[in-house]
Amino acid sequence: MINRLYRRFGKRLLDLAITILALILLSPAMALAALLIYIKMGSPILFRHQRPGLHGKPFIMLKFRTMTNARDAHGKLLRDSERLTPFGQFLRSTSLDELPSLINILRGEMSLIGPRPLEMIYLERYSPEQMRRHNVLPGITGWAQVNGRNLIPWERKFELDVWYVDHLSLWLDIKIIIMTIRVLITREGITQPGCTTTDDFLDPTPR
Repeated sequence: MINRLYRRFGKRLLDLAITILALILLSPAMALAALLIYIKMGSPILFRHQRPGLHGKPFIMLKFRTMTNARDAHGKLLRDSERLTPFGQFLRSTSLDELPSLINILRGEMSLIGPRPLEMIYLERYSPEQMRRHNVLPGITGWAQVNGRNLIPWERKFELDVWYVDHLSLWLDIKIIIMTIRVLITREGITQPGCTTTDDFLDPTPR
């Protein structure tokens, strides 16, 4: 009964309470980051990308821009690692690039806690069991992110996402928030072979 009430009402209230407070406290840092992005890379300041939300419904996810639009002689965008600026790397390594996603939470498109939203093109690759990760709102952090991050294979990440869907509760969300703070401080599991940026963990895309 308590978990049903939390899923229906409490989780949204917790999201709003923490997000509004975070936006108030972090607004100076966000403003400074936006100014430096504009100075160093110009506009746009925000990176917008379509991702699957609740039940796979698409939404536009917001992040701070971390890469230039540098192209090769044929007009094709260079590899991500070549377009990532030192300041962009700093934003990713500190997870400051994720702060605009708080706006997605205010809009009701994301939650603080939930499976990380991947790209739309990967929806067709999920098994029916893996698709259940979309039965809750996607999150900025989640159960998979605090249980191995880049150190575990994709299949295990999806298993953890589905486990979270089945066991969602207030106490589990509080536990994940605490574990996320610890992981961000210790930088545990940020990188693995083949991962060059924090975003490879925070916003992973199978290649």
